[in-house]
Amino acid sequence: MPHTDSQSCSMSGTTLTVPDEPAMQVLGECIADALRAETQQGCVIYLHGELGAGKTTLTRAILKTLGVTGRIKSPTYTLVEPYELPGNVAARVAYHFDLYRLADPEELEFLGVRDYFSSDAVVLVEWPERGEGVLAAADVHIHIHYRAAGAGEGRTVVIQAADTGRAHWVRSLI
Repeated sequence: MPHTDSQSCSMSGTTLTVPDEPAMQVLGECIADALRAETQQGCVIYLHGELGAGKTTLTRAILKTLGVTGRIKSPTYTLVEPYELPGNVAARVAYHFDLYRLADPEELEFLGVRDYFSSDAVVLVEWPERGEGVLAAADVHIHIHYRAAGAGEGRTVVIQAADTGRAHWVRSLI
């Protein structure tokens, strides 16, 4: 678990203070380890936050820890990048979506977006609100916020299970 100034946990959510980029990478490693231990194959994770909040840093750490080798590109212009996962992960494939430049959610229909949300995929979606109404529902929401002025540097990260089925998974991150 990353070094945190504070953390709290409720039945369906966890709040962490992540002080810097290396700690955000460690959080990504913890999330990947939890995904690897998960008995359910697939998982849809929505990443919320302003520009520069750390969504891509967190996503890259998750994918690298899941076993993705080589360069992990940000799909800012392509909208999605696929990655094959090694045999030690229940899911067979991961998809990284970055919807920042999406003009209309209907554009996702042309990509065949529904095919990406299979039961054997880990799907990480940055800027999911831009695909609202077209994307599959999330299993987990990760909200990354800049710390309030005077609260010190870093980010506050809130990880919430969308349903009780994933609440144990979120609690395992502490």
